[in-house]
Amino acid sequence: MPNTVDFNGRPFHFIGIGGIGMSALAYILAQRNLPVFGSDLQNSHITERLEAMGAHIFGSQDASNFDIFKTPKHNWESMASGLSGKISSEKATLPRESSSIAQLEQQLPQVICSTAIHPENPEYQVARELGCPIFHRSDLLAALMAEYQSIAVAGTHGKTTTSSLIAFLLLKAGLDPTILVGGEVNAWEGNARVGHSPYLVAEADESDGSLVKLASHIGVVTNIELDHPDHYKTLDQLISTFRIFANQCETIVGCIDCTMVRDYLKPTISYSINSQFNADYTVDAVQYLADGIMAQVYERGEAIGLLKLQLLGAHNLSNALATVAVGRLLNLEFSVIAQAIAQFPGTKRRFEYRGNYGGIQFVDDYAHHPSEIRVTLAAARGRLQNSSGLSSTLSEAAITPVHPGSEIKRVVAIFQPHRYSRTETLMEDFALCFGDADLVMLTEIYSAGEANPGRISGQQLATRVAEHHPHVDYQSSLEAVKTRLCQLLKPGDLVLFLGAGNLNRVIPEVMAFFQSDDNSGINPTVTA
Repeated sequence: MPNTVDFNGRPFHFIGIGGIGMSALAYILAQRNLPVFGSDLQNSHITERLEAMGAHIFGSQDASNFDIFKTPKHNWESMASGLSGKISSEKATLPRESSSIAQLEQQLPQVICSTAIHPENPEYQVARELGCPIFHRSDLLAALMAEYQSIAVAGTHGKTTTSSLIAFLLLKAGLDPTILVGGEVNAWEGNARVGHSPYLVAEADESDGSLVKLASHIGVVTNIELDHPDHYKTLDQLISTFRIFANQCETIVGCIDCTMVRDYLKPTISYSINSQFNADYTVDAVQYLADGIMAQVYERGEAIGLLKLQLLGAHNLSNALATVAVGRLLNLEFSVIAQAIAQFPGTKRRFEYRGNYGGIQFVDDYAHHPSEIRVTLAAARGRLQNSSGLSSTLSEAAITPVHPGSEIKRVVAIFQPHRYSRTETLMEDFALCFGDADLVMLTEIYSAGEANPGRISGQQLATRVAEHHPHVDYQSSLEAVKTRLCQLLKPGDLVLFLGAGNLNRVIPEVMAFFQSDDNSGINPTVTA
């Protein structure tokens, strides 16, 4: 079996092509006019985008999906070009012509899968039986990165925003980057972009240990914190993964506000929002204003200019400072960097404003770790204080008003725990992270493919949160969450839907309920 990815025309088949990371890779290949196939159990705007580019996507994961590759190459190419739409809905009947092993190997796809794909997956099994080259998605990313002057952004928190900020900067500076990030950005209409310069900006995921496969010209590490106890049993294992990654990068840009980065990685170029650490890049005179954040930036002790950004919270000031460090490393003028950062609108599902209905503001956020929940709710609390004309007691709290002119009276947090292993391991941290919410609603754990060990539940987490918070509500299903919200929410609420699972499915229907002039008779339903 080949151990290198072939970009010379051999087809690719993605098992689970609709995932945020997998789809970005598939997009890059499709833009290169390479044959892209894939399967996913659900249709989405992401799969529709790939299909519009010529990718052929099955709506089920069956061994029969590989029948298309069991024909002579000249027939395969004509059949592939003739297929359109969801192959899964009406499976193509393909002739099974005999061919030599050499012909078969020429046609067999390179199969791309993520850690979420289990060995018993029928497509994975048939790929092994046929002798297809099988690669983890990180193998494909590593192969792409090797072709560019790559910039890889890693870290437990903030890597999507930071990689998107850096990519946005390069785009605005005219450097025409190729981009693969873990979130969708309107500036390039998705989670990936193909540029024509030597630069590639990629989000580098540590969750499954595959970070060790990546080597980059510039590596950025935002922080190190245990977030995936399903893979890492100890913090030392996680640190080791980051150290291997750092050693494989020519230059490491690291946030030394994080003790683990400061002590274990010793970055080539450091940044910090705390001036006492004497980082290469730091800030002073920070102002958290109603329309964003302003700060004076220092480069190795010398003031280089004023930075403005639309994003909320000190954590995003840190992400912006990482972008400054990378931009300067690429010899960009600070004025160019500052202008781009000031224009960056953010990524989807990162304090994403969804609408204001019935005087209620709806926000969708990917926060699924206690640290992420804490800073997101602190920012929401600042929004409440700002809208009420009160001075903030939290230095990082004042944020861009999501709906200027609307007074916020209550912060409501709805949280869907993500993974049994994370919930169980970080139970005590979760119990304490909701302090800036006036009302907390929790629902059942989103498994993300994990087997239920039977030791932990959303109800148990709600009970622990209630030991520290006076207003906690538990609902066992998304349907129940939606129904309860339609009863509880009232004008003046800022409602945050928190989690990395599928909780945000209920947002449109809850908004529709409050949009109606007469909502007393509406009984919205959640679709699967």
